[in-house]
Amino acid sequence: MATQAHCAYAFECLAASFEHRQPLGLAHVEELWEQYHASDAEDAGDENEDHVDQEVDGEMGDAGAGAEQPATARPAAISRLLNKNSATSSSSSLPSTRSTGSSTPSRGSGPETPASSRSSLSSVGRGRREHPLFVTWNTLSKNGHKSLRGCIGTFEAQELEHGLRSYALTSAFEDTRFPPISSSELPSLSNHVTLLTNFSQPTKDPLDWTLGKHGLRISFSYQGRRYGSTYLPDVAKEQGWTKEETLVSLMRKGGWNGSSSSWMRTWRDGRGEIVRYEGKQVGLHYPEWREWREWVDKAGVKSKALN
Repeated sequence: MATQAHCAYAFECLAASFEHRQPLGLAHVEELWEQYHASDAEDAGDENEDHVDQEVDGEMGDAGAGAEQPATARPAAISRLLNKNSATSSSSSLPSTRSTGSSTPSRGSGPETPASSRSSLSSVGRGRREHPLFVTWNTLSKNGHKSLRGCIGTFEAQELEHGLRSYALTSAFEDTRFPPISSSELPSLSNHVTLLTNFSQPTKDPLDWTLGKHGLRISFSYQGRRYGSTYLPDVAKEQGWTKEETLVSLMRKGGWNGSSSSWMRTWRDGRGEIVRYEGKQVGLHYPEWREWREWVDKAGVKSKALN
């Protein structure tokens, strides 16, 4: 399952690309993210202890003892941070099998090729750190309105660090539905990561899935060509769609332009197939990442500049 540390790593990769530096490695980000939140919990505990100490001191003063109490030095949690210098090398190669999984209509996913129509479902279980995945960027307006800014992923199992880094940048800069994200947009961004699991075998029943639980990957023929598209598990529920509305939107995303009332006939005539999958989307807003990154900077953790 995705974590907020994965989202923090996506932010780290995007920010590093703007700052012309190497991002911290995924394992380093995960460790620092855990230490950061552990320090928050400890600091909160220290505050509670200080409150109790003050109450006790007050009681002793009332008793007339007037004795001085030894001061307890509590070093800041950040001083316990291990300063590690690890960074991943930059990579310009991106996985070739990718798809947009958002609710925003695209210009059509286009005809499927043999390479893009197959999922490496058997490779999902090879290792804990390999997953098919999607990375989504949204912008948040001042009144809290969320707008999609980029969403691209892959059904091919990826080594997690490489996959997150590749698709954090691909979805930010190469989603053809939007202009590339600029550095000035960083403060308005939120990031969401979905790791995909539990793929089903293809079925011809377009309604054999559960709203809010399953993501969908469809394939169908139209005007002599094979098309496909996908929506992540949260999309249909987030949009308030029925199953039928979801299928119509998916088919149109794939390139079909027929009427809503004829989608089932098109599905049957076009030998439609559907693959279900699951994945819980986890998100992080820029201010949360920025606070963590400032904490990392104060700890003296450095990133290497690009040559």
